[in-house]
Amino acid sequence: QVQLVESGGGLVQAGDSLRLSCATSGLIFSLYGMGWFRQAPGKEREFVAAVNYNGGSTYVIDSASGRFSISRDNPKNTLYLQMNSLRPEETAVYYCAARRSTLGRTSTRQDDYGYWGQGTQVTVSS
Repeated sequence: QVQLVESGGGLVQAGDSLRLSCATSGLIFSLYGMGWFRQAPGKEREFVAAVNYNGGSTYVIDSASGRFSISRDNPKNTLYLQMNSLRPEETAVYYCAARRSTLGRTSTRQDDYGYWGQGTQVTVSS
């Protein structure tokens, strides 16, 4: 079956960096667009970043632009989120998600993603 397993979360101080990974199995990774979402305590899950099936198109939310970058390694079936200069308000559970698509564009819509991981906790202290 399809599995998405996030790793790399942890407790860091404001200004620090983390690199999240999402290892996938049970799907043909190169046929899927991928995304990162997050859910802070008491808030709804929100979009963070997305990449299309071949890595040729990426999109990061404005608040993280210039600090976060999304990438993928198709031979390794793995998705990444590099997060630099982290802020306390970015404390959340971070989820990776997969959408079956070989279109060039990315998607910010949660409903477009059919597979989700269990999440990894990122805590940023001030």
